[in-house]
Amino acid sequence: MPADQTFTVLDVGGTTLRVGSFDPVTGVLSRVRRVPVEGMRGAPDAPVGVLQRRVVEQIVREMEAHTGGAAPRALGVAFAGPVTAGGLVLAAPTIWGRRADPLPLADLLTRRIGAPALVVNDLTAAAWRYAAHEPGDFCLITVSSGIGNKVFRGGEVLLGTDGHGGELGHWVCDLSPDAPLCDCGGRGHLGAIASGRGVLAATRRAAATDGAAFRASALGALCAGRVEGVDNRAVAKAVRAGDPFTTEVVRGTVTALAQAIGAVFASIGVARYLLMGGFALGVGEPYRRLLVAELRRLGCFGLDAEQIDAMVSLGVADDDHGLIGVGRCLAGHAPLPARAFS
Repeated sequence: MPADQTFTVLDVGGTTLRVGSFDPVTGVLSRVRRVPVEGMRGAPDAPVGVLQRRVVEQIVREMEAHTGGAAPRALGVAFAGPVTAGGLVLAAPTIWGRRADPLPLADLLTRRIGAPALVVNDLTAAAWRYAAHEPGDFCLITVSSGIGNKVFRGGEVLLGTDGHGGELGHWVCDLSPDAPLCDCGGRGHLGAIASGRGVLAATRRAAATDGAAFRASALGALCAGRVEGVDNRAVAKAVRAGDPFTTEVVRGTVTALAQAIGAVFASIGVARYLLMGGFALGVGEPYRRLLVAELRRLGCFGLDAEQIDAMVSLGVADDDHGLIGVGRCLAGHAPLPARAFS
């Protein structure tokens, strides 16, 4: 297939924008480039409207750099926030913060680039990647800077027409007045407790509270005994090494995630859960084992220990989920009217 027959695909996350080419015939992703997102992480004091415009301009600029200035055959954008069927971004707390007006991103991009643009939630896109290989229904869960999920059932991603569904990270699981603060402004949300950011905050609190145990731990050795030196990479490495101090902190955060999974299973009966996201995959199999242990302790009605162990698997250890997934979405929906997708 000639190069101009590939789709240009982007994945816009809270910290990184990825752009690449997706071949709808072979399913191959190529020419991937990663750059920081020009959202609130780089300009925390900028007005929301300014950040929205900067992100739109960055998407167009990166697309043009990728295509050499030519209009793509079609553009697919996997976006970190709830998105309606018409490509309206309802919110993006990790990109431009709280209380922003909805942004008609698909329409804006279609007019700007002169080609069809598809915009979907990043986890919706990722679910389509896994749907190509999973034989039945499943729930995809990402544990990274935040937590999100999507249920793929009966050949489609379960979503309301207004983009609702799959925001498990905003389930309130801690009602205490001093519960951790979520990026969206709410307190006690699952994402504030069990995401990579939540785990990092919990680990730093534990290290500051019990300095002796921290300094005696493998994590303390990795960070030269400095609480401010603790980061997610060190946390993941310590857990993989079996460090008791760090493992116990992570176990405490995993409890809330296990409760959420138990609720999803009990309510709709999906018995297959795939874990992705930088933090979960960074820790790897030890993270899966901690989650399974909590699921066994809490119980999943009607399942025995062996069945619970089989419920949870790790996803592919790369960061191409959104790019491949939105490419598959494009391939499955050509021709490409911008309002036709969810």
